[in-house]
Amino acid sequence: MDLLTVREARDKLYRLIDEIAEHHKPVVISGKRNNAVLVAQEDWDAIQETLYLVSIPGMKKSIQEAAAEPVEECVALEDLDW
Repeated sequence: MDLLTVREARDKLYRLIDEIAEHHKPVVISGKRNNAVLVAQEDWDAIQETLYLVSIPGMKKSIQEAAAEPVEECVALEDLDW
């Protein structure tokens, strides 16, 4: 992760936001009292979704089992009875 001072981040904030959104690489912004991390909105949403899913009892194991299942054994989307 790159590290920038508050002044460096402020001086190129618009460009920094575009770069982070395009490359999905967070940046640490170092202040005098605290640090912060700037991440793209898309990445933040994905982090929040992941945290939500793994908070559901049994969901992590279910996802891992499904990921290990051979594609040939999966049910086709059009065959699902929703």
